[in-house]
Amino acid sequence: MGTRRQKLAEDDPLTRAIAPPANETQQQREERMRTEQEAKRVSDAIDEELNKQRIADKKSPKPIKILLLGQSESGKSTTLKNFQLMHSPKTFRAEKAYWRGIIQINVVQSIHTILDLISRAHAASHSITAPNPSSANHAIHGSSSTSSHTSSHKEYPPLTAEHLKLKMRLAPLIQVEAALLRKILPPGQACHADDTLHEVCVNSSNTGWKGAFNRLLSNNGGNKDGCDSVVDAVDWPGADGPGVVLHACAEDMKRLWTDPIIKRLMHVEKMRPEEMAGLTSGGRHESRLEGIRRGRAKVTAAWAPYFDDMNAIIFLAPISCFDQVLQEDPSVNRLADSFLLWKTIVSHPLLKKTDLVLFLNKCDILRAKLESGIRLGDYITSYGNRPNDFDSASMYLKKKFAALMKEHAGDRPFYCHFTSVTDTKSTTLILQNVQDVIVRDNLKRSALVG
Repeated sequence: MGTRRQKLAEDDPLTRAIAPPANETQQQREERMRTEQEAKRVSDAIDEELNKQRIADKKSPKPIKILLLGQSESGKSTTLKNFQLMHSPKTFRAEKAYWRGIIQINVVQSIHTILDLISRAHAASHSITAPNPSSANHAIHGSSSTSSHTSSHKEYPPLTAEHLKLKMRLAPLIQVEAALLRKILPPGQACHADDTLHEVCVNSSNTGWKGAFNRLLSNNGGNKDGCDSVVDAVDWPGADGPGVVLHACAEDMKRLWTDPIIKRLMHVEKMRPEEMAGLTSGGRHESRLEGIRRGRAKVTAAWAPYFDDMNAIIFLAPISCFDQVLQEDPSVNRLADSFLLWKTIVSHPLLKKTDLVLFLNKCDILRAKLESGIRLGDYITSYGNRPNDFDSASMYLKKKFAALMKEHAGDRPFYCHFTSVTDTKSTTLILQNVQDVIVRDNLKRSALVG
C-alpha cells in the first residue's frame, strides 16, 4: 500500500512541479528554503488580513449596493456625482479643481466645433471645397440623429465680415485646447495644435490625468485640503494660460453663442451643443457594457452573475434622444435601444430579487425639443398624432417602460422618476426617495417591518 501511495505521489503533476531539483546544491537549497519561507509569510499575512476584513464586515452595518446602468451619455457619471455630493461633499469640493480643466476643454472644443461650421459655411458660399469633419469630430460633438450630407447640399445662411472677425479673435482657443490636452493626457496621447478636433477621453478609474493636476497644484503651492486655494491654483501661470485666454475670449464666446445667424447655421447642421458629450469620465474608448449593441444578451449574461447581490439597480434612460441614433450602430434609434436594454435587465432571472429604479432622464432637453417643434411621432411611430407636449410625451414613454416591465417581470414594483440629473437640488430629493425605498424593502425582506 505504501509503495502504491508513493508511486501515485510521484505521478502527481503538482508534486513534480514543486519538487526540488535533483542536482540541487546545499547553497541552492538554503536559498530555496528562504524564498519559500518568505512566500509563506506573505501568504499567511494575506490570509490574516482577509480574515480580519471578514470579521470587520460581519460587525459593521451591511452596505447598500446600487448599480448604475444605461447607454452611453445617459447621465450615469452625473448621477454618481450627485451621490458623492450628498454623502461625501468634502471630497466633491476637493475634486472641483481637477474637473475645472475638463470643463475648460469641453468649452473650448464646443467653440472649436462652431468655428469649423463657420469655415464650412464660408467655403460653401464661395464654392470652396471644405474638408468634411473628421469622424472624431462627429464622435465628440456631432449630433447622431440623422445621416450627414455634404455642405454643398445645404443652404447655409449668409455670413458677414463680423462673423469672420469673430472667428479670428477666437482662434487662440485652439492653442488652449492643445495645451490642456498636453497637460491631461499621457505623453503618448498628446495632441498637436492644428485645426482638427481630437477625440479624447478620461477614465475616472485612471488617476493619471488627476496626477497631472496634482503636480500643477504642488508647483503652484496649492493646498489640497483647502478647497478655495485649490481652485485658485488650478490655472497655469502666464499670459497664455488657459484661464487667462478663456477670460479674454469670454465676451466673444457669448457673442458667438447668441448670434442668430450662428444659431441658424447650427439648425441647418442639426447641431445641438446641449447634447454634446464632450470630454467626460469614462470616455468612448473605455470598455463599457452599456455601449455594446451587438450580442447584448450575451454580454448581460456575462456580467449579471457578478451583480446579483445588488440592493437596487438605477437604470437611466435619456428620453430626449428619441431623434438620435447610436454612434456605434447608426441603424438603431437611441430611445429604442433604451427600451431593449430595459427589457434585458427586467427579464434577467438573476436580477429578479433586485429593486429596479427607472430614471427617465434629460427631461429638460426633451421639453425644449418638443417646444421647438420637433415631433416625437416622427421618430416613434406608435406615438401617432398625440399632443406634442412634454406631459403627454413623458407619460406615454413612462407607460411604454412600465408595460415592458409588466410583460417580462410580472408584478414587480415599478419605481419611475422623471429626472434632469444636472439639476442637483431636485436630483438630491429623488435620490433620497430612492434610498428610502431601498431601505424599506430591505427591512421588509428582513421581516423587521410588515
